[in-house]
Amino acid sequence: MAFNEKLADRIREHISEIPNVEEKFMFGGVCFMVNGKMCVGVVKEEMMCRIHPNLYEEALEKEGCRQMVFTGKPMKGYVFVNEDGMKTKKDFDYWIHLCLDFNKEAKPSKKKRNKK
Repeated sequence: MAFNEKLADRIREHISEIPNVEEKFMFGGVCFMVNGKMCVGVVKEEMMCRIHPNLYEEALEKEGCRQMVFTGKPMKGYVFVNEDGMKTKKDFDYWIHLCLDFNKEAKPSKKKRNKK
């Protein structure tokens, strides 16, 4: 899979002390699951952030941020942040903290039942 490994390492380093972190490959990149819930990831050259839906519109106004569109539909509560939006450590930390803060109250996705 072609995604920005340096960005993934940057995220790994930031969340290394957090318990219950699992990496899953999805969306053509890597997603860091925290407590079994999608939290933050890397798709190509961008950071994928799961944030509180109430902060979605405000986040979209920040430099380097755009809505995440999946299967033709925008996914409210999910944004992509490009390099312009996380040039400084302060900017990078801002996005990671938004993801981790929302993760505490986010609901896990429903498990798909195996059809037999």
